[in-house]
Amino acid sequence: MTPTLRTERLLLEPYAPEDEEDFVALFQDTRVSRWMGDGPSSEAEDRALFGRVFTKVYAQDLFAVWAVRREGRLVGHAEIKRTDTVDGHEIIYALAPTAWGSGLGTELARAVVAHGFDTLGLDEVHATVAAANEASLNLLDRMGFAYVRDIEEDDGSTTRVLTLSR
Repeated sequence: MTPTLRTERLLLEPYAPEDEEDFVALFQDTRVSRWMGDGPSSEAEDRALFGRVFTKVYAQDLFAVWAVRREGRLVGHAEIKRTDTVDGHEIIYALAPTAWGSGLGTELARAVVAHGFDTLGLDEVHATVAAANEASLNLLDRMGFAYVRDIEEDDGSTTRVLTLSR
């Protein structure tokens, strides 16, 4: 079950069905989605993804997926899940551009990492970040994540693998 987490300014809680429009708007914003997974998807694909959060992830208790709220408004998305890419657990986070530049990304990432260490009992947490995503790389560097290796993607881009140990 995805627990509710609180930080100084953010509430991380499971999505509710009425979050669909805000979820889709976040994922349709190419300033955000260009760094997520394989990049921007169609609106229909994002709606299907939102549906799978309920029918698969929550229904089967696969991993934690959070709606990130500030002052009651959806401002982001976060996950922590097992992945074979790093043979461990990876954090995933995204914020709407209106929330950029105010330290919320660090606050969000710290909350997800703390959940991994304190609740899941992990010894290390990983992140995979596009090499061109300087903002996220800088954030993770400030948190103490260490560079592990690069992955050359099929499209010629590079993904950085970073790890933070307990």
